[in-house]
Amino acid sequence: MTKILVADPDPRARADLQQLLGSRGFEAEAVDDVRAALLPIDEGTIDLVLADLALPGGGGMQLLHEVQARHPETAVVLLSAFGSVQDAVSAMRQGAADFLGKPFASDQVLVAIERALEKATLRRENSALRSALDDRLRLDNVVGTDPRMQAIFKTVKAVADTRTTVLITGESGTGKTLLARALHQLSARRGGPFIEVNCGALPENLLESELFGHSKGSFTGAVRDKVGKFEAAAGGTIFLDEIGTSSPAFQVKLLRVLQDRVIERVGDTRTVPVDVRIVLATNKDLEQAVAAGEFREDLYYRINVVSIEMPPLRQRRADIQALAEHFLARFAREHGRPHLAFTDRAMALLLHAAWPGNVRQLENVVERAVVLCQHEAIDSHDLPATLSPRAAVASLEPAPADGPPLPLKEALLGPERRIIEQALLHCGGNREQAARLLGINRSTLFHKLRRLGIR
Repeated sequence: MTKILVADPDPRARADLQQLLGSRGFEAEAVDDVRAALLPIDEGTIDLVLADLALPGGGGMQLLHEVQARHPETAVVLLSAFGSVQDAVSAMRQGAADFLGKPFASDQVLVAIERALEKATLRRENSALRSALDDRLRLDNVVGTDPRMQAIFKTVKAVADTRTTVLITGESGTGKTLLARALHQLSARRGGPFIEVNCGALPENLLESELFGHSKGSFTGAVRDKVGKFEAAAGGTIFLDEIGTSSPAFQVKLLRVLQDRVIERVGDTRTVPVDVRIVLATNKDLEQAVAAGEFREDLYYRINVVSIEMPPLRQRRADIQALAEHFLARFAREHGRPHLAFTDRAMALLLHAAWPGNVRQLENVVERAVVLCQHEAIDSHDLPATLSPRAAVASLEPAPADGPPLPLKEALLGPERRIIEQALLHCGGNREQAARLLGINRSTLFHKLRRLGIR
């Protein structure tokens, strides 16, 4: 049953409205000031508020603002015996669903209620649609409509609220750190710290001290006890990036942390229990590293409980436009240029660039364009020359091999992809024109696009 709150200082008006609303099947509750009105509103049980402008405790307009701040989908109709046209216009501009002057006929208030409830329903539906769209497009700040990204989002949501160790793999720049942060933000540990450690940026002796802490006098320069990152991350998440670069000695200590959930500070024999979620990332092939004796096999199986592989940007081209627009909105806002947009030519260039640096490279390219662009739209000449068709042609030259050659069929996939992408870029994305330019028929081009994952 629809529940309506009547907020009016006049006892007779409250009683009359309650009786009218009750006779039409509504559940009506009445209060006489702003403070009393906020109690049922905070409970989230009110669908619509009828509030007098002269309501004690701040007035009907103050109540309107409180409702908008606490439950923006709840409609508010303002009432006044002394209201002017200016009052009505002001109320509507500030978000009131309607404004009625007293005295009013029963039919007037019922029509106003019906319109207000319809608007509230529409707002709720739009909010639900936006939420569903946001859920489909992004996870925290990780954007993606590509099926592989959607599968990753489902996995993250499934494991986020557990203590399960997660290993994130993928090329540099694919968004492994963002995904780790999303895992933390979606978990019950979101109120705790998120601590990131780049294992490849520190030498072995400093890495152990940084992660596990050390005792005073344990080595030269250790003038006091130091708490390590594992202890500092208690109740939260620790993210170990580039774990594939860690030394064998460090791997042994990390294995003990994963098995027993305890650490030992450098130079100390006492164990310290740690309550922390561990997320790791690497751009190395750990299976290959295990086979080569560079990574402990028992540690690999311990960290590979849930493995998430972040695909390179060239394999999720359907996401390039959404990512570019996401970065554009952010950087345009940061640099005070909120109306900046991409031209069709600029977007076509972004869609068909090679992106060896993945999402990080795209992010940097967009920020550079926002800063350097002198017009209201980012055009192709505002983007780096390395993204141009001429640069794409240069990229067709084979790189010097430092190992055995690939099978011919596999080796030709890269150049074939780049030639087709160059043709599409030259033709502004028109596939029929690109097929003619390449000297093949449309069906052959469509088959190659599907096989190469070009969208």
